[in-house]
Amino acid sequence: MSDIIQLLPDHVANQIAAGEVVQRPASVVKELLENSIDAGATSITLLLKDAGKTLIQVIDNGKGMSVTDARLCFERHATSKIKDAKDLFNLNTKGFRGEALASIAAIAHVELKTKQENEELGTCIKIEGSTITDQDVISTAKGTSIAVKNLFYNIPARRNFLKSDTVETRHIIDEFQRVALAHPEISFLLHHNGNEIYHLKESNFRKRIVGIFGAKMNEKLVPVEEQTDIMVIKGFVAKPSYAKKKRGEQFFFVNDRFIKSSYLNHAVNNAFDGLLESGSHPSYFIYFEVPPNTIDINIHPTKTEVKFDNEKALYAILRATVKHSLGQYSVAPVLDFNRDATLDTPYDFKDKPAVSTPKIIVDPTFNPFKNETTQVSTPKTSSPTPKTSFKSDYKDYKKDAGSWESLYVNTHQEVQQEQLFESKQETETGKTFQIQKKYLLSTIKSGVVLIHQSLAHQRILYEEFLTNITVKDANSQQLLFPINISFPSSDIEMIQGIKSDLESAGFVFNEFTNESVVIGGIPTSISESQISLILEQLLDDLKLEVPETSFSHYDVMAKSFAKSLAIKTGTVLSIKEQETLVNNLFSCKEPNVSPIGKPTFKTLTLQEIDTIFSK
Repeated sequence: MSDIIQLLPDHVANQIAAGEVVQRPASVVKELLENSIDAGATSITLLLKDAGKTLIQVIDNGKGMSVTDARLCFERHATSKIKDAKDLFNLNTKGFRGEALASIAAIAHVELKTKQENEELGTCIKIEGSTITDQDVISTAKGTSIAVKNLFYNIPARRNFLKSDTVETRHIIDEFQRVALAHPEISFLLHHNGNEIYHLKESNFRKRIVGIFGAKMNEKLVPVEEQTDIMVIKGFVAKPSYAKKKRGEQFFFVNDRFIKSSYLNHAVNNAFDGLLESGSHPSYFIYFEVPPNTIDINIHPTKTEVKFDNEKALYAILRATVKHSLGQYSVAPVLDFNRDATLDTPYDFKDKPAVSTPKIIVDPTFNPFKNETTQVSTPKTSSPTPKTSFKSDYKDYKKDAGSWESLYVNTHQEVQQEQLFESKQETETGKTFQIQKKYLLSTIKSGVVLIHQSLAHQRILYEEFLTNITVKDANSQQLLFPINISFPSSDIEMIQGIKSDLESAGFVFNEFTNESVVIGGIPTSISESQISLILEQLLDDLKLEVPETSFSHYDVMAKSFAKSLAIKTGTVLSIKEQETLVNNLFSCKEPNVSPIGKPTFKTLTLQEIDTIFSK
């Protein structure tokens, strides 16, 4: 029998390695930015075209490479970061495996330009699918420029798996933000399709956070700082009042490297215990400094998951530090055992007797009409009216009513009984019942139907919005005073990407700036107070994995609008509103499920109900 095991060709091995390192354009951006930082750059520019599918170019002013290094950097496992296995546990750089450039060169057209400071001329190398096609001596600036074109050109299947430009751009911006937040001492510039998204100058941590997430972020931040023998913690958490429904602005950095850690995230959430509404998540930007030999970052290809030697201690210190900061800045209630001198009793009043409570005396026999009689004047008529005194009237009234108090009590009881009777009558005539302000119970011939009021309303609104957007001409109402809404630069880019779709839905945009949107018109189905909520929900949904189809944006918009505007759990509905909701639900094309696939109602037959009580 012939041998069946053989060595893979280098280009195939590189393509397989690329599958681990390069999952999407954002992976390339991460690797190239980290290489520039390791090269000592103080200024980095990122240029993109078509969400990185056509072009990803990173230009830096780092130390550059020699001719030999420029060729060798594209070989697998070629690295300047480690010499032997011991160095893996004492890393102070971003990259160290030597796989990134080799993997990128295997699946794209790459052009590298680089020059060292003490050299007069630089080197230009062009590579296509791991094969060097050209190498020249050129005149170029100090540092390195690397352009990655036509990503996955030789692996069509991988290219087809990429998402829409909006989603891929969002992933790239996420990676860019993580690197930029970790290195405020470096200036960054980001352009996409010729538009400037970020221009971040050299600054400190707070200014870098504000530069990325907008000026309004500054008022939300609470400083966090602690120094111990095993670690240094610094950074910021957002005030509880600015918590979000989705995990968005949550960043951990260890030795200037972005990481993900559900364990540390739990520590922060624990520090916010009792300060957040159910389902809300705090925002935080926390930086750790620990000895490099106490962490292992070589456990995942993306290097975003790390293992700590002393996780429990880190958890306890982080939780205590965040909790202390929230109390120190009067965000959370704290116990203060320091005596406040302003609460002391003045010396002059120290020995004075306590003030006695005055007694209130009431005369139950008091009658303001006791010695007073008044002539009642009446208009002149043919028959005179006899004189009447208030005293006699009061006696007659007292005889009939018994007392003022009894009259009030009797009248109140009659009104209360009448209200109860009307409420009972209204309930009996209704066909639906509301349970715990969350569900509606409606009777049918075969049994009962239990309806989730919020999910049912989402289905109704979803189909209405989808019809208005795709079939009918959406109506727009012009605002008397245009509304200016602030967003981070990355979100402005996303809104511009779906501007035409939003206009089809009825929005009118007057102006776009780097940090705000001016809206002059909105769909007739929403109100001014709901605009910000709807757009934020829409952006959150667009950041999810949405397939590239001509219908996807409309579908996501309709789902977001429905989710934002649907009645919430805890809303009390009148009988008429309940019946309208039920009728509209069963008039939908797909009443069984909500826009996100959850069931909207459950039918219980009489047999199923009988079975419950027959056990």
